[in-house]
Amino acid sequence: MKIGIISSLWRRVPPKKYGGTEYVVSLITSELVKRNHEVYLFASGDSETPAHLIPIIDRNLYDLLGEYQWNNINYDLYQMKIVSKYADDIEIFHNHNGFVPLYFKEALKKPIITTLHSSLPFSQELALYVKDEPYVSISNAQRKLGPNLNFVATIYHGIPVELFPFQKEKKDYIVFLGTISPYKGTDRAIKIALKSGIKLIIAGELRKEFKTFFDNKVKPYIDGKNIEFVGELSFHEKIDILKEAKALLLPVRWEEAFGLVMIESMACGTPVIAFHKGAVPEIIKDKETGFIVKNTNEAVKALQKVESINPMTCRLWVEENFNVKKMVDEYEKLYKAILKQN
Repeated sequence: MKIGIISSLWRRVPPKKYGGTEYVVSLITSELVKRNHEVYLFASGDSETPAHLIPIIDRNLYDLLGEYQWNNINYDLYQMKIVSKYADDIEIFHNHNGFVPLYFKEALKKPIITTLHSSLPFSQELALYVKDEPYVSISNAQRKLGPNLNFVATIYHGIPVELFPFQKEKKDYIVFLGTISPYKGTDRAIKIALKSGIKLIIAGELRKEFKTFFDNKVKPYIDGKNIEFVGELSFHEKIDILKEAKALLLPVRWEEAFGLVMIESMACGTPVIAFHKGAVPEIIKDKETGFIVKNTNEAVKALQKVESINPMTCRLWVEENFNVKKMVDEYEKLYKAILKQN
């Protein structure tokens, strides 16, 4: 098949650090190329891919603008101007950049499926006139955020499990890994750690919009001993911290659409203690690969039992359910079904 992958422009593909959407785009694109499909990737010019890279801008938007501007669709419109020039060479488009590309379907004259990556409530205005297009959810829980959309499949993210070293022996610390924000519950992770008396390592991106939260709810507790903040990590730095941790904490306040870090942690043999929100019950096998809790007190109790979780059970759960091959098998099947309909 000749497949056009429309990526978000906010990070390079793959991202150097933060960027879950672009990481998944990279995995899908590379696997499709391995399977001898002709793939065109429409992404920022600093991306690296075995596919045909069609650069939309020289560098990713985060580097250019310094922060996310979610309502800025100017670059998305420009991206689609470029995409439309290649439409004759492509059989099907796989969109990872929200709703804007769907408004160009008539101009493209080719089928387009959209994987929605966001945990935030979808833009009702942008979605209104394209609600009947085929969408892929990344969890069943995500569908509740867009109940009027035409979801044709749920396809879980997969990771290259072989790149995540399994480690049975753990050190005496727990880790929070994600954007420093109230939505991700960084402050809750600190409370859990202090109540448990276990060292917490906080790793993640600190955005300007959450600086006040960081200054008031996180920074006062950072002492380098009990609570350590190490900032945003590279892929290998992240793995080094995850594989030796006693547990990963995910005390989220929002409806998490997926949460890649959960499967990355379990792939290393590190159990996850997460709040019962969004896709968490679909990803964690409660009491087998981690614990699903309702509040900080339950999380503290779960930490006392975390050594009862077998690290190999965590690893096998990811190998069987959240691998790249399985993910791309399902996308391939969907591409063929959509092309047959058209």
